Amino acid sequence: MKYKRLSIFIFALLLMSSQIMNAADITKAENFTLKDYNGKEHNLKDFKDSKAIVIMFIATRCPVSNSYNERMEKLYEKYSGKNVTFLGINSNKEENVEEIKKHASENGLDFTILKDPGNKVADEFGASHTPEIYVLNSDNEVLYHGRIDDSMDEKEVTSNDLENALDEILAGKKVVVSQTKAFGCSIKRVE
Repeated sequence: MKYKRLSIFIFALLLMSSQIMNAADITKAENFTLKDYNGKEHNLKDFKDSKAIVIMFIATRCPVSNSYNERMEKLYEKYSGKNVTFLGINSNKEENVEEIKKHASENGLDFTILKDPGNKVADEFGASHTPEIYVLNSDNEVLYHGRIDDSMDEKEVTSNDLENALDEILAGKKVVVSQTKAFGCSIKRVE
């Protein structure tokens, strides 16, 4: 009995670690269709003419994600005129569309925010935190994955990772630091 439980535990650990490794290794995003908080459908392929597509997994209740609200909006304002698309995705099971809409309004978030019911898109990307960022090219290849910057406290930021990646992409260069460690609250998934 003791060995059976140990075997099940080891199998579960191996399964979880392989899922984590596969999620971290995503190189190309599959097309998806999600609705924004107004009920309008958005399809990833609708943005194929963008120089870059910034996918931001965000939350309404996460203090880490909320500490980035102003920075996310500033990045959107800076780059949206340069043909960069910003899509916020909320995959948390307990945060409904009305809450997302209210949160966006109260925090002045003008970029498109989509609801991911059943966290299907988060699962496909392998996203686990809010905020967590994926930058795609027009072929949906992942050019950058990770954090926005290196500190929840804006005064302590020493590396603007997302901004650096976008500047390199817009300059036609390869992203030097294409992966960083995202940090924040865990995405509250449907069981």
